[in-house]
Amino acid sequence: MIRVSSKKGDLNSSDVTTILALANRIERTSAKRKDEVFHPDTGDIILHTHTGEAVSAKTPGQRAIVKASVNNDILFAIGPAGTGKTYTSVALAVKAMKERKVKKIILARPAVEAGENLGFLPGDLKEKIDPYLRPLYDALEEMIEFDKLEFQLAKNIIEIAPLAYMRGRTLNNAFVILDEAQNATNTQMKMFLTRIGFNSRAIITGDVTQTDLPQKQQSGLISIQKILQNIEGISFVYLDQKDVVRHKLVRDIIDAYEKFEAKK
Repeated sequence: MIRVSSKKGDLNSSDVTTILALANRIERTSAKRKDEVFHPDTGDIILHTHTGEAVSAKTPGQRAIVKASVNNDILFAIGPAGTGKTYTSVALAVKAMKERKVKKIILARPAVEAGENLGFLPGDLKEKIDPYLRPLYDALEEMIEFDKLEFQLAKNIIEIAPLAYMRGRTLNNAFVILDEAQNATNTQMKMFLTRIGFNSRAIITGDVTQTDLPQKQQSGLISIQKILQNIEGISFVYLDQKDVVRHKLVRDIIDAYEKFEAKK
């Protein structure tokens, strides 16, 4: 806690919860792995928000994303809900733009219904699609001052769009994130990956256990793990329940579902 406090300048309840969770995990596994030494997470700082709060990689999985993004232009971050895949990826994108390594940020999501039908939602196309993109807006609003974010969105310096809108484009000098990629088909995944242009980087995030595609369609995020194995410049990072940073019950829920699926 002292290390986190000295590095961030403060210490909040979320930091304490994360540190305790990591310490307890090491304690539980110490009997199996005697050589593992617990080092309190210092919260590797990615950037500071417009309010001065530090955005940091707090879990082993999040730190693996940060580390892998340094040497790979395309990165897949695969893991359950609540592991901070999207948030960490957006933070890396904002950092890259602040450091002028890229000129724009493009955030995409498949507009796949999870029990709802777009046609029955009220409003025009933008109003129908925006709810699917809301998690991306939420992450950006924490990291960038509102007025500045509004300007960047208006000028397409930061672009948030459904995956289908990427077709036919070449994305140069951009940090591109495909979120909820488990809902992209094989065709859509190929289309997205072949949009990457010069001086661009991409992070693809998703949870293969929460696919909303029709049963006959295979998730592109599942098959891509076999297709792109051992290609230099492409990396896969896998997160699990120990990386969950939401309410402590989320970790237990994920664990319970995994045990239930294993029995089936």
